Amino acid sequence: MTDPHPVTIPLGNAREDNELCAGLARNLDGCFELLVAAYQDRLYRFALRYCANPQDAEEITQDAFVRAYHALHAYPAERVRGLSLRPWLYTIVLNVARNRARGKHLTLVALDGHEQESEDDMRDRPESIIDRAEGTHELAALLSALPERYRAAVVLRHVEGLGYGEVAEVLDQPVGTVKANVHRGVRLLREALQRHLGMEVR
Repeated sequence: MTDPHPVTIPLGNAREDNELCAGLARNLDGCFELLVAAYQDRLYRFALRYCANPQDAEEITQDAFVRAYHALHAYPAERVRGLSLRPWLYTIVLNVARNRARGKHLTLVALDGHEQESEDDMRDRPESIIDRAEGTHELAALLSALPERYRAAVVLRHVEGLGYGEVAEVLDQPVGTVKANVHRGVRLLREALQRHLGMEVR
C-alpha cells in the first residue's frame, strides 16, 4: 500500500537540515534512518579522501553514526533542533578519523615550502586539479599525503563543498586560518599532481 505521506530524504541544505533536526528532536529513532540515508555517502567519501583506505573509511563512517546517535540521544531536544547538522557530522567523522590515525605511521610525500599565496593563486580553481586527479584514480592518495592541517581543509572545502564558515566550525579554527590552509593545500596538491603526472597542472 502506498504511503499517502512519503518521507523525503533531506539533501543537506540549511532548510532541509533544520527540518531533519526538528524531526530528530521529536523522534530520534524514527528519523535517524533518514539522517543516515541523507549523509552516509557524503561522510564515507570524506572519510575515504581523508584516510585513503576504503575499509577504514567504512568503519570510520559507521563509528561516526554510532557516536552521532548516542550524542543525539543525550542532547536535550532544544539542542538537537539548534544543531548545525552538516558541520556537526563532519566534525564527528574527522574526530573519529584522527583518533584512528593516532599511532599509525603515515608516509607523507615531501610537500614542503612556505611561500605566500598570490591573488592569482587565490583565484585558482582547485576543482580542475581535483578533476584531473580523479581521472588518474590518485586523488585519495594525493590528498592523504597532504599534511593533516591542509588535507582536512581542502577536502571539506573543495571535495565536500562546505562553505568556509562551515569548515571553520568543523576544524574549530578562525575563517582566516581555514582560507590560508585551503589555499596552501591546493598549491601543494597541484605540485604533487604535477610531479605525479610529470606535466604542468593548470
